[in-house]
Amino acid sequence: MPGDGMGIAKRTTHGLLALHLLIFPLFFAGCATAPPVQEMSDARQAIRAAREANAHEHAPDVLTQAEALLREATLRLDEGDFERARRAALEAREEAIRARDHAAGTGR
Repeated sequence: MPGDGMGIAKRTTHGLLALHLLIFPLFFAGCATAPPVQEMSDARQAIRAAREANAHEHAPDVLTQAEALLREATLRLDEGDFERARRAALEAREEAIRARDHAAGTGR
């Protein structure tokens, strides 16, 4: 029956379209919500470098802020809020670099 062939093709096309509409958003959501592993590592390393530069003596407030931001990033990561964790980790890194630079006498 010629009509049946066209009906099957139409159903297959609709089925593939529906499948794509379900899979693609999940794929992109997965990319956007990856844990900020590198950002967390960068923040920890920057804080370590600030401590080694004696920022706890020369820029204690800035170092304390960096450490607080890293704790916030860790909390957000544990909650699964990867975007807020990423932002807090990036801010922690920047504050740690600022503390290190201040301690080294190059204060930004």
